[in-house]
Amino acid sequence: MITKRSRNEMRLIRHRRLRRKIFGTPEKPRLAVFRSLNHIYAQLIDDTRGHTLASASTTEAELKKSLSSTSDMEAAKAVGECIAARARDLGITAAVFDRGGHMYHGKIKALADAAREAGLKL
Repeated sequence: MITKRSRNEMRLIRHRRLRRKIFGTPEKPRLAVFRSLNHIYAQLIDDTRGHTLASASTTEAELKKSLSSTSDMEAAKAVGECIAARARDLGITAAVFDRGGHMYHGKIKALADAAREAGLKL
């Protein structure tokens, strides 16, 4: 019997397929993006040690205050700029972009473009 998979199940399948090819190192960590219904999160991850080096999200008080909504394109751009600034503070200039199984458009693309504009090479 064939069953229909949900959108999230299909996203997870795409994410697992992507993760086979993407790997973060201390010099070039993985910029992982997660999008929920109300927020957007970004992390710089060193996969050799399994550690998160830096993170940014719309749940943080300083970002939340400056945004009118935590789930729109402006919020994604703010998170992209914030994660790029935190990477710069750690001396990280390049990262591997992990879109988390989402299509590369909309909020995911806005976050990546903002990180690039702030000086992070993806």
